[in-house]
Amino acid sequence: MKIFLRSLLNRRMLVSLLMGFSCGVPLLLTITVLQAWMQEVGVNIKVIGLFSLVGLPYTLKFLWAPVLDRFSLPLFGRRRGWLLLFQILLMLAIAGLGLTNPVANPALVAGVAFLVTFFSASQDIVVDAYRREDLTDNELGLGSALYVNGYRVGMLVAGSGGLILADHIPFRLVYLFLAATMLVGIVTTCFCREPEMTHGTPIDFKEAVIGPFVDYFTRPGAWLLLAFILFYKIGDQMATTMTMPFYLEIGFSKTEIGTIVKLFGFWATISGGLLGGVILLRLGILRSLWIFGILQAVSTSGFALLANLPPTLSLLAGVIAFENLSGGMGTAAYVAYMASLTNKRFTATQYALLSSLMGIPRVLAAAPTGYAVAALGWSNFFIFCTLAALPGLILLFWINRENRSTTSPV
Repeated sequence: MKIFLRSLLNRRMLVSLLMGFSCGVPLLLTITVLQAWMQEVGVNIKVIGLFSLVGLPYTLKFLWAPVLDRFSLPLFGRRRGWLLLFQILLMLAIAGLGLTNPVANPALVAGVAFLVTFFSASQDIVVDAYRREDLTDNELGLGSALYVNGYRVGMLVAGSGGLILADHIPFRLVYLFLAATMLVGIVTTCFCREPEMTHGTPIDFKEAVIGPFVDYFTRPGAWLLLAFILFYKIGDQMATTMTMPFYLEIGFSKTEIGTIVKLFGFWATISGGLLGGVILLRLGILRSLWIFGILQAVSTSGFALLANLPPTLSLLAGVIAFENLSGGMGTAAYVAYMASLTNKRFTATQYALLSSLMGIPRVLAAAPTGYAVAALGWSNFFIFCTLAALPGLILLFWINRENRSTTSPV
């Protein structure tokens, strides 16, 4: 416990927590909050599902990550300079999204939402690289857990807070308020330290583009590791994409949803992140991935239960609390595992490649979820999402077997 508290109470962990918050706020502004806005003004459910495609930058961010590994801006250093630029642009884009009109000009809404996801994905690239270079290998598990905690708190502020505010003020003002919360990340970037470059940087742009992929894909089982990253959270993310229309359709108000998420989901998130950090320190990353992966699948099935029972607030609280608890723990181990696979010489590019696969279910696999709901119904849709967790667990069995004879920290 002393080791845990000593690791918890240091500057690097605080920076991980605050940067996680800054990365978590933008995500739901183009998913949950935007869905609620479009649902309220009468946009077709199929169009709402297709709006998931504005999240493509989260999937393709490895394409411009080499620029961030190779070049530095004149001020604030290799990582902090880029981070400050993207955070300022992101704050302006979020405010701009609130000035659009989903009914009168949906194309403009999509364009501005795309800018939000592009700047958000760019911020993620730099924050992930910063965290990997700032934390020691032994600190990765706990640091990732705190980053996930901060990320989930940011999602909570944007999702729950945004929905509660939307019952009392126009969505335009909601987006302006949430744009202001990005000041947390900007202040953190201004006052944190630049990580030391202990492994050097690419000597030219060619090495920055090609080197990370050569380094990664010459490893044994590289493609299976990518497949695992793709499938580990696919069912959980597909289900989460459509939860907001689901809650609203079965009769809950925006205030009820936001309040339940805030009261139960918040504490489940905090508990899950801290519990996940303790388990990661004690069991290591791979064994934790097993436990958290199974819990994720079970929590997804809770939505199917909610679809088949009378919609009470107590049942909603239980489903949301369990999903946030297991999702927070699973993401902590998942993020720590991806970080452990990177070469610090190419941190931004390699981590962007790996985390881009994490975004595929949220974007490409989530885009047709509206059609899936229309064809299957809510209950069968969530059962399908639960079964979608099985390929990731099967691949994890292979990864455990490959690592059985090593003393790797993962």
